[in-house]
Amino acid sequence: MIDQSDILAALRWHVDIGCDEAIGDEPLDWATLAARPAAARAPAGASALPPAAARPAPATTPRSAFGGPSSASMFGAATGSDLPLGASEAGASARARAAEARSLEELEAALRAFDGCPLKATAMNTVFADGNPAADIMLIGEAPGEDEDRQGKPFVGVSGKLLDRMLAQVGLDRGTVYISNILPWRPPGNRSPTQAEIAACLPFLERHVELIGPKVLVPLGGTSAKTLLNRAEGITRLRGRWFDYASPGLPGPVPVLPMLHPAYLLRNPIAKREAWRDLLTLRQRFPGKP
Repeated sequence: MIDQSDILAALRWHVDIGCDEAIGDEPLDWATLAARPAAARAPAGASALPPAAARPAPATTPRSAFGGPSSASMFGAATGSDLPLGASEAGASARARAAEARSLEELEAALRAFDGCPLKATAMNTVFADGNPAADIMLIGEAPGEDEDRQGKPFVGVSGKLLDRMLAQVGLDRGTVYISNILPWRPPGNRSPTQAEIAACLPFLERHVELIGPKVLVPLGGTSAKTLLNRAEGITRLRGRWFDYASPGLPGPVPVLPMLHPAYLLRNPIAKREAWRDLLTLRQRFPGKP
C-alpha cells in the first residue's frame, strides 16, 4: 500500500521544480514504453518503419534563440511564418508592434498577439497591469508569479498583499498607483527571467511607460531596477537613491526610486527598515497628494 505522505512528497517535489500544471489526464510510463519494440509501440494499423537507408533524413528540429527547442517543436509542428522568432527578430518585432500602439488598449492587444517570447507558451495568462493609469507613480516588478499567472493581474499573491500594506502605510493604494512588470508572462517555476526574455519584452514596457507618463518610476527588485536603469549594481546598492529614466516618447527624464521587492522582504524581514525609509522618501515627493 502506498503511503499518503510519499504521494504528497512527490507532489511537492514536482511543484518545487516547476511542474505545477497538468498537460494530460492520464500519466504515461515512458520507461515501459521505451522498453517495448518499435513495432509494438507503433499505433494500431500503422506499418513498421522502413530501413534507415530507405527513409528520408529527418528535418532539423527548430531551435529557439534561447538555447533549446523552439516552442513550435515542443508544442506542435510549425512552418513558414509560424516558426518562432530569433532573438534579434523578436526584439525588432516587439519594438515595431509597441511603437504602433497609441493607447494602453492597443498596447495590450499587441502584447497578447506577440509570439517572440517562449514564456507565453507556458503561461496561463498575459499579465498586463493593474491600478490607475492616470496615477503619478508607476511601480514595476519583475514577472508574474503563480497567483498572478492564474488571475491575470500583477502582485495579487503573498508579495502583493505585503505591497498593499506597505502602500497603505503612506496613504497610497491601487487607486493612486499603477503597477506592471518587466515580463508579462510567468517564468516556469518562478525562476529568474533570462536576458533574452527580458530583451524580447522590454520594448513593450518602454512603450507602456511612455503611454502612462508617470511622474515617478519605482522599480521593485534588482531585475527591474537594473533593466530600467541599465546598471549592473544589485538592488541593495541601488535602493533609496534617485536616478533618471529617459525615453524618446517622454517629454523629459522621469525620476526613478528603486525599492526592495516585497518577496525579498518576506525572506529578509530585517530589511523592512530600509523599505520603510524608501516609502517615506517616495511619499515626500508628493506631499500634497492623498
